Amino acid sequence: MSAQTGLPTSTLQATLLRSRSLVEPALRKAVSELHPAPGRIASHAFGWCDEDGTPTAAANDAGGKGIRQALAVLGAQAVGAAAETAVSAAVAIELVHTFSLMHDDIMDGDERRRHRPSAWKAFGTGQAVLAGDALFALAVRVLAETPGEGGAAALRQLTVTLGELVHGQADDLLFETRPWTGPGAVDIAEYQAMAERKTGSLLASALGLGAALAGAPPEPVAALSWAGRQWGIAFQGIDDLLGIWGDPRATGKPAHSDLRRRKKTLPVLAAMSLDPAAGPVLAGLLGTRGPVEEADVRRAAQVIEDAGGRDFALREARRLLDAARERMYAAPLAPAAVDELVALSESLLRYAS
Repeated sequence: MSAQTGLPTSTLQATLLRSRSLVEPALRKAVSELHPAPGRIASHAFGWCDEDGTPTAAANDAGGKGIRQALAVLGAQAVGAAAETAVSAAVAIELVHTFSLMHDDIMDGDERRRHRPSAWKAFGTGQAVLAGDALFALAVRVLAETPGEGGAAALRQLTVTLGELVHGQADDLLFETRPWTGPGAVDIAEYQAMAERKTGSLLASALGLGAALAGAPPEPVAALSWAGRQWGIAFQGIDDLLGIWGDPRATGKPAHSDLRRRKKTLPVLAAMSLDPAAGPVLAGLLGTRGPVEEADVRRAAQVIEDAGGRDFALREARRLLDAARERMYAAPLAPAAVDELVALSESLLRYAS
């Protein structure tokens, strides 16, 4: 059961399945219009085929949970529109999200994504960059070809989102060059501003685009978009937790992967802020050049947990999800759709707890 809404897990699964069955045919059609080479890479990234193009038997499971497309569909339903209204918005969001993951994996050197080789590892860096660019352009085209004033408003919102996403990713990369301690060190406020741009902007669009396509007035669209931003910051923190303590069978990545890459994530920064003694220790363990020893990785994870970094990230995610829930229930939105939205957010928080 969902702790906040009382919706059973089966209902949440039904929500994801319903949105996927509505959106995936349009998503596949859009991807099929790409050049065959980037189209095959995109199909692999979505989990529809193997590296050689052979369709996968478990395609519905390989391509992620479908959270963002569900947000777009529920965003439209929250303003009283039919779910079908949000299909082009959901397709555009899925395309942008997958483009961002392809490029993220290249920049971070991640060799695995969703239990399979990442695009650059499977097809080469150049091909993966090109496929990501193709998905970026396709997302813009999908909304540009959506008729009506809602399509134009949604396209404007998506272009703003793309700019924010790039801004956030640039900050994230620059954080890696900043010192671990001292005046130039990254603080929690800077990190959360980055997360709002990198992750929050896309979730804000996922919720707001469906409502915008439905021609909803500004107040409910603003409430949905604001909630999406809070979720984005929260989910980045959850992703940070999984990057240290996640089960590889669930995440598709090795345990402690973010520590091996010396990522200054929220649990790390929180530990250093809460316990001044943790800063020099973590800087010594993670701030050196060359591969991080396995023993140092395990010790760093324990230092972060002992200093309160793990609990801080969970509490912060809880606070942000609560604020988003309250804003949506106070807005002129359909309560049943909000119930489903809140239940989706709760399911992701439980995944990290």
